[in-house]
Amino acid sequence: MAKGLQGFSWTMLLLFCAIQELGTWAMHTAVEGPSLGQPGDPALLASGRVKRGWVWNQFFVVEEYTGTEPLYVGKIHSDSDEGDGSIKYTISGEGAGTIFLIDEITGDIHATERLDREQKTFYTLRAQARDRQTDQLLEPESEFIIKVQDINDSEPRFLEGPYIGSVAELSPIGTSVMQVMASDADDPTYGSSARVVYSVLEGEQHFTVDSKTGVIRTAVADLDRETQDRYEVVIRATDMAGQLGGLSGSTTVTIVVTDVNDNPPRFPQKMYQFSIVETAPVGTAIGRVKAEDSDVGENTDMTYQVKDEEGVEMFKVTTDSNTQEAVISVQKPLDYESKKVHTVVVEALNKFVDPRFVDLGTFRDQTIVRVSVLDVDEPPEFRPPSNLMEVQEDAHIGSVVGVVTALDPDTANHPVRYAIDRSTDAERIFDIDANTGAIVTGKVLDRETAGWHNITVLAMEADNHSQVSRASLRIRILDVNDNPPELATPYEAAVCEDAKPGQLIQTISVVDRDEPQSGHRFYFTLAPEATNNHHFSLLDIKDNTAAVHTQRMGFNRQEQDVYLLPILVVDSGPPALSSTGTLTIRVCGCDSNGAIQSCNSTAYVVSATLSPGALIALLVCVLILVVLVLLILTLKRHHKSHLTSEDDEDMRDNVIKYNDEGGGEQDTEAYDMSALRSLYDFSEIKGGDGGGGPGEGGPGRNPASELHALPQWVQSPDLDFSVFRDYICKKVEQADEDLSVPPYDSFQTYAFEGSDSPVPSLSSINTWSSSSEQDFSYLGVWGPRFRQLAALYAGRRGEEDSEES
Repeated sequence: MAKGLQGFSWTMLLLFCAIQELGTWAMHTAVEGPSLGQPGDPALLASGRVKRGWVWNQFFVVEEYTGTEPLYVGKIHSDSDEGDGSIKYTISGEGAGTIFLIDEITGDIHATERLDREQKTFYTLRAQARDRQTDQLLEPESEFIIKVQDINDSEPRFLEGPYIGSVAELSPIGTSVMQVMASDADDPTYGSSARVVYSVLEGEQHFTVDSKTGVIRTAVADLDRETQDRYEVVIRATDMAGQLGGLSGSTTVTIVVTDVNDNPPRFPQKMYQFSIVETAPVGTAIGRVKAEDSDVGENTDMTYQVKDEEGVEMFKVTTDSNTQEAVISVQKPLDYESKKVHTVVVEALNKFVDPRFVDLGTFRDQTIVRVSVLDVDEPPEFRPPSNLMEVQEDAHIGSVVGVVTALDPDTANHPVRYAIDRSTDAERIFDIDANTGAIVTGKVLDRETAGWHNITVLAMEADNHSQVSRASLRIRILDVNDNPPELATPYEAAVCEDAKPGQLIQTISVVDRDEPQSGHRFYFTLAPEATNNHHFSLLDIKDNTAAVHTQRMGFNRQEQDVYLLPILVVDSGPPALSSTGTLTIRVCGCDSNGAIQSCNSTAYVVSATLSPGALIALLVCVLILVVLVLLILTLKRHHKSHLTSEDDEDMRDNVIKYNDEGGGEQDTEAYDMSALRSLYDFSEIKGGDGGGGPGEGGPGRNPASELHALPQWVQSPDLDFSVFRDYICKKVEQADEDLSVPPYDSFQTYAFEGSDSPVPSLSSINTWSSSSEQDFSYLGVWGPRFRQLAALYAGRRGEEDSEES
């Protein structure tokens, strides 16, 4: 059937092209004047005009042509063509010579290849008409277009798939879900090849699609997510406006039904039972219950609460946000002896309620939770819970401080025994009666040492010491007046020699370690032994302080420079306690303004200078510094004399090594060769040889001349090395005889350079030939750095030659 439709389409297209070819109009392009051709063109007359022009139709070619013969496109023609074949037609441009061929004589154009409008809709070419003999243009080059005629060869395609949409459950009919769009590659301006309509192939029971826009809508109002949460809908797009022969494409659309809160929570059971021991602490979780909800997401979020009054008082319900469970926990201590079973009503309700579905029913549910309290052996309980006791600090050992009471809460009511946690009363200041719980003093108390004591009392069952209760007890020690008042400090005062009667010398105050509840009140008087005192008077100011004044005119420190004034201080009791303190008064010399200048000589000197201990420390530091300076000077002098003696006695040979490259021929002062010569003193050797003359070292030579020739490293057959041998042997003997010095002789090692070195060695150590056999002329070609060396050896060679001659 598809082949029949395709043949029918081709027949209709060919018929359409034939009618179009017969009904086309001619386009005449008039070209006038000399601009029609090139200069010298015989067809152009200088005195007149020739009217010429192209004649052709609009060109169309049908796409996807499957015939075996080239497809005729059209004809180009010049109105100057007389049909005698003198004009040659050619084309150029897109596809010329490959896709499109032209008959040079008739101007007929044929398409030789199969074209696709979806890839290229038109081709732009240029036509030329030339003289066949001269190949000159007879018509100006003109541009024309060949359009590719569309056929319905492309089916609609859904390019944006796969499609996934969503719609809320229980949505009304006609609710828009999503939109799908198909595209057709055919020409939308030609025919109905690109006109697409939509339809539902699968899923039409629940959804519809708009044939023009592709909008998918719900077809029913009872979509239930809990029944089916997704649908697969197949949408088809057909071109040719859905007519017979149109092509079609399809896509699958996945539609997800989203949840709404249309289901209330429901408890799977109407009653739950839990048990817990009576000693469970507050906050202990008893159990969990959960109401089920068919919805998903936040629509399942719920809260739980306790509905009955008894349950609200004893238990608390919280919601686990992760599992949406109700956690039931203890809110108040449980007591098996008081109540063995508790009944709690727990209610669950949705946190987010959709008002659109309120008419579906109440969105809450209730269940009953029975909590059974289990009996356990509990430790004794202290009653009453008061934790403060008081006792006088003068209480005798064994005095009762107070009594603690504890009872066994169990029905058995076991007897209770008491003890004190000795970690809180390590000094055993208190004891407790194990049977009665009476707390007594175990040692003498002193409020001034410790005014409070914190101890821990233990209560346990007589036959089960593992059941222990603890109670913290604070014992306050009450004050008793058992400490006399004392002067606040050892007061010392000064009085001027020219003091007048009634002059204030010192204000004194006292301290008392006791703390009476009514506060301190002190009384000041002179001690009985000072009743005959006519120098000073004491005035009680009534505010727990007293003032000392002079009682006569003038004092003479030469006669008496210090006065001791005893003062009696009495507290308010009960009982009243007293003490006597002494005020030291010094007679001092003062200036006209009353400022003290000096009291007695000893006190003045001590106050104006450093203490004896400080003076001694200062003198010790100065002495240490002097000793250090002398020690440093002595060490420096000893070191200097040691270096001098070493320089005097160091007569060993010194080897000076020069390993410098030199600065070139201009550097004539790089080093002084005389330094080598000056190090050797051969006068001693001369004397040791018995006054040998020059003949010992060769004719006309002495050790100095030998030393002068040594740095040149030129070996002569006439040299005598006995001088060096004797010198070395003498030094070795001296070193062997002196056992207090280290060996100063040294051993020199000279390594051979190698047999493959391109430059021979400059050393004369291994040279056993005579100096006449040495040729140093090659040093001149080694560059400027060896120029000075070459000149030195060249001069030496000249001297030897002259001596030999």
